[in-house]
Amino acid sequence: MSTHLLTLLETLPGSYSGPTRPEDAPYGLVGSGEGTLAAHLAQTLVASSLTRSGTQFVLSSPDAAALATDYADLASVAGAQVRRVATGGTPEEIDTLVPGGPLATYHFAQFVAHATGHIEDAQAADALIADLAARCAPHVTENNPARDLAWSLWGRLPLLLAAPDADALPHAWQQLLGRTGKTLSVPLIGDPLPLVTGAFEAQHEKGDAKVAVILGDADDTLLLAREVLESRIDEIIHVPYPDGAVGYPAQLALWYFGAWVAAYLAERYGASAADQPVLGRAQGVMSGEDREQARLAAPRDDLRRTNVVKDWADDQDLDDVELDEDEDDGDEE
Repeated sequence: MSTHLLTLLETLPGSYSGPTRPEDAPYGLVGSGEGTLAAHLAQTLVASSLTRSGTQFVLSSPDAAALATDYADLASVAGAQVRRVATGGTPEEIDTLVPGGPLATYHFAQFVAHATGHIEDAQAADALIADLAARCAPHVTENNPARDLAWSLWGRLPLLLAAPDADALPHAWQQLLGRTGKTLSVPLIGDPLPLVTGAFEAQHEKGDAKVAVILGDADDTLLLAREVLESRIDEIIHVPYPDGAVGYPAQLALWYFGAWVAAYLAERYGASAADQPVLGRAQGVMSGEDREQARLAAPRDDLRRTNVVKDWADDQDLDDVELDEDEDDGDEE
């Protein structure tokens, strides 16, 4: 478990220290690299688009600097003033620098809230996540909602669902569970009914070790999907917005809660919640570093591949199945 990340999570509420002055409207917003998720979450404040006037916000990180530059140039040529917010890069390419890492989403999103004049929303979001911090912190050993949910997700494949107006949440939780919780999850994007009726009705065994996580408010379609799934997968868990919140504060708070869940899920697996070193090397390649020096391939001893023949054999006597990894393909003795 990364105590550093837990400390950052506890101290995150109210930690935004960037500009608070609103920029000139109308607004455009795009994200690339580590700014992508924040731009998605902030769509409750400003539509994701390029604008021809007013202010264009470009959220990015060094691994996506080229794309961010293209966005900025297009908006500038069209007549908008550009504000580039990034986790790193050259000074001439950055107007506002925010902390990098898995919690960069908070700083990006709060910048957008302040810069678009939604100061009350930013403050409401901080109040919600401060309350969550008090209830999810490591010293809370009983009735800790983040730890309890991590226990429910442990050893299972989470299926992430949300209403169309909150489609940033499955995106957010997939990123958090993968990056921090070291857990693969599947966001069910679009109309969930064809997915849940097809995959889990035709092949009931596919529901084993699956848990559906409904994020935010459930609309009529999600309630119907829940009814379908109740008898076809292990469990369904609804994670509502805290304190009946709505809009941007609610979605940022649920992102923050997901970060706690992911941290405790890593703890359950005995893994570090910190970023894997290979992520930094991969981002370095995208930033222009030498790919040959990146060492992205895993050592052969670290590969854990499924024994396909064993799985196919199923109930057969595996002693009758010859597994020779060293035999030459197509060669006969």
